Amino acid sequence: MYTNNEIMETIKMIQEENLDVRTITMGISLIDCMDTDINKSCEKVYNKIYNYAKDLVKTGEAISKKYGIPIVNKRVAVTPISMLVGVSGGDPVLYAKTLDKVAKAIGINFIGGYSALVQKGFAPGDRELIESIPRALAETDLVCSSVNVGSTRAGINLDAVKLMGQKVKEAAEITKDRECIGASKLVVFCNAVEDNPFMAGAFHGVGEADCVINVGVSGPGVVRAALAKAPKDAPISDIAEIIKKTAFKVTRMGQLVGVEASKMLNVPFGIVDLSLAPTPAVGDSVAHILEEIGLEQCGACGTTACLAMLNDAVKKGGVMASSRVGGLSGAFIPVSEDAGMIAAAESGALTIEKLEAMTAVCSVGLDMIIIPGDTTAEVISALIADEAAIGMINSKTTAVRVIPAVGKKAGDVVNFGGLLGYGPIMKISKVKPDVFVNRGGQIPAPLNSLKN
Repeated sequence: MYTNNEIMETIKMIQEENLDVRTITMGISLIDCMDTDINKSCEKVYNKIYNYAKDLVKTGEAISKKYGIPIVNKRVAVTPISMLVGVSGGDPVLYAKTLDKVAKAIGINFIGGYSALVQKGFAPGDRELIESIPRALAETDLVCSSVNVGSTRAGINLDAVKLMGQKVKEAAEITKDRECIGASKLVVFCNAVEDNPFMAGAFHGVGEADCVINVGVSGPGVVRAALAKAPKDAPISDIAEIIKKTAFKVTRMGQLVGVEASKMLNVPFGIVDLSLAPTPAVGDSVAHILEEIGLEQCGACGTTACLAMLNDAVKKGGVMASSRVGGLSGAFIPVSEDAGMIAAAESGALTIEKLEAMTAVCSVGLDMIIIPGDTTAEVISALIADEAAIGMINSKTTAVRVIPAVGKKAGDVVNFGGLLGYGPIMKISKVKPDVFVNRGGQIPAPLNSLKN
C-alpha cells in the first residue's frame, strides 16, 4: 500500500526531477532459430521476435498512461548472433538487417545482441561476426553490438582486444558522414552480464529463459534533489543514508512496472536494473550528484571516492525494493550523455585518465567518450585492454564505448543528438602500445579467479 505522501512524492519526482523508467527490454532467446540455411534462420528470427514483442510498445504506453510513469525506451535483446552464424555460415549482416527490419516493424527504439562472447577464444561464427560489425552498424539504424573480450574466470583474449580496436576505428570511419555514430552503438566488455537491459550492451544470455522482461530505472535528478536538502556539514554517512532511501523509492517504481509488463505480456519478469542512467537534460546528471556531495566539479580529487559511495548506496537501497535486482545496477558515467560530465570535460577538470580511475568503482566503464579521429587502432585496443584489466582483477563488469571522431581533433565538439547527446573530443595519450597489442594470446586469469 502507498500513502498519499508517497504518491505525491513520486509525482513530484516525475514532474520536477526527471524520474523515469529508462527502458523496458524484452530478452528473447534465438537458440531455436538456428538453421544451416541462413535465409531460413533469418526468417525464424524475424517471426519469433515479432510474435513475442509485437505488443511491447503498446504495453509500455499503456502502463505509462495508467500510472503516469514515463517509460522512455522500449527495446529488445537477443541471443548473441555469432552463435547463429556459427551454424548457418553466410554473411552475418543478413542477421543485422533482419533485426533492424523487425525492430522497425514493432516500433522499438533499439535492438541489441549483434554480439560475440570471445573471452577465452573464437568459436565458429565469432570472428565472422566481429569482422562484419562496422558494416552491420553502418547499414542498419536500430541494431546495437557488443563483444565480450575478457572475464575474471577466463582472463583477457588479447587477439580479440586487438581486433576490436580495429573494428571501433572502422565503425567510426564507415559512418563519418553521420558523426561517426556507428562506434556509439558498439561496446567492448569484460565480465559482460546476461540480463543487462541497457543499450548498446544488451544481449540475451544463453542461461536466460526463452523470453523475459527486464526493466532499467533511472533517477539521477531525484538523488541530487534529495541531497540538495541535506545540510552542507552533514556527515558522509548521512549522505549515504539519503541515497539509499532514495534508491529504494526509485527501484520500487521499476519493480511495479516490471511486474505489470510481465502480466500484460504473459512473459516472465526478469530483473530490475537500478542503475542511475543520466541524460544530457539539465538536472539529470550523475556528475551533478557528485558535486552535490561536495566537489567543486566532477573530476576533482575525491571524485572516485564519492562515486564509490554513491554506487554502493544505490545498490544497498535498491536491492531491498525489488525481488530481482540484476543487470549492471549502480551509476553510469557516459560523458556525452551527462550534462555535468560534458561540462567537466569541456573545462578540463575531467580527463580520460580520471575517468579510468572512476570506472573501478562505477557500474560499467569508459562510456560515450569522443576521442580524436587520428587515434590509432592500437591505442584504442590498449585502452580496451586497460579497462578489461580493471574488470578482470576486480571481478566487475567494465566496458569501453569510444568514438574516434574522424577528421576532428581534441577540443572540437561532436553532436549526436537525442539520448546520445554531445561532447567535447577528449585528449588521449598517443604513446605507442603497438608491441604489447600485437603480441596476441591470452592474458591469464588472475589468482582471485580460483574460487571453487
